Amino acid sequence: MAPTSEILTAERILEATEEVLRRHGPAKATVVDVARALGVSHGSVYRHFRTKAALREAVTKRWLDRTSGELSGIAAGDGAPEARLRDWLAALFAAKRRKAGGDPELFATYTVLTGENGAAVGEHIADLTSQLTRIVQAGVETGDFAATDPEATARAVFQATGRFHDPCYAREWEEPGAEADFASVVDLLVRGLRRP
Repeated sequence: MAPTSEILTAERILEATEEVLRRHGPAKATVVDVARALGVSHGSVYRHFRTKAALREAVTKRWLDRTSGELSGIAAGDGAPEARLRDWLAALFAAKRRKAGGDPELFATYTVLTGENGAAVGEHIADLTSQLTRIVQAGVETGDFAATDPEATARAVFQATGRFHDPCYAREWEEPGAEADFASVVDLLVRGLRRP
């Protein structure tokens, strides 16, 4: 149990919530369990998160934001747009594979939580497609990409690569040939984006 002398912050609560979710799963984890793990009353947790649903949404958003954060540096980079696009897609695939393979119980938990938290997922997807839009727009500006609508193109690229980042495909990510399939899809998309 954590010492109660530490200042209780939203971040500490979210860290404890993640650990409780890992141990108990989304169906059995309670705010009382989180409070117990922190050594505080459940009322203290509710002062930061008014409802269990709000806590679950915040921990889901935090989990999704980790991926967005990893990718934002690539999107904001100043390298060649094609290389940035390839690197961004590869980093997204790698991040999702790491999450699924590195901690399968927590990944399964978050798959349930993302199903409950459509707003957090929608914001996450909007952030990712915004990052892709930045890369496509840079390619249009340099003359590397032919895209009349960079935002629509970014959404299409995101959707076309869904098999490599949508959690419903997680079982396929470790199958033989997944890397080759990913490389083939990315090559096809890049060829389609290049200015003739």
